[in-house]
Amino acid sequence: MTLTGKAHVFGDHIDTDQIIPAQYLTTTDARELGMHCMENNDREFVKKVKPGDVIVGGVNFGCGSSREHAPVSIRGCGVSAVIAKSFARIFFRNAINLGLPLLESPEAVEAIEAGDELEVDLATGTIRDLTSEQIFKAKPYEDFMMEIIEAGGLVEYTKAKLAGAKE
Repeated sequence: MTLTGKAHVFGDHIDTDQIIPAQYLTTTDARELGMHCMENNDREFVKKVKPGDVIVGGVNFGCGSSREHAPVSIRGCGVSAVIAKSFARIFFRNAINLGLPLLESPEAVEAIEAGDELEVDLATGTIRDLTSEQIFKAKPYEDFMMEIIEAGGLVEYTKAKLAGAKE
């Protein structure tokens, strides 16, 4: 699975309240949550982001609460993946369960600039900065995790497995 989009760069310790402010937690609608994604960090983010774009963060991206609203809002605004130096573990698991790919690559984060065009190959963990022509590596996903992401998350993956078992 290959993803392509522009980079939107944020810093270290972006917590779930920064990803989606608490006042919007009255809904689970992805599109509604996506309209407020990252607004405390960049008021213009949702106006700039296009489907397929990539968030680039520093260390400990997704720290804070364990709410699933954060990765839902990221997907809801059209972001296809997040690249960071490191992720909070519960955020990482929630994101995968919801079908949002995350890649850890400190070298990529150090080199990528806002607006760079990126190509991300999830199967190999290859991150290509098409603007600077640099190539970075992240750990590729294991097959079962790729299946979850490709299905759109754990619920859809499980539905497909159950439907296959009934045939």
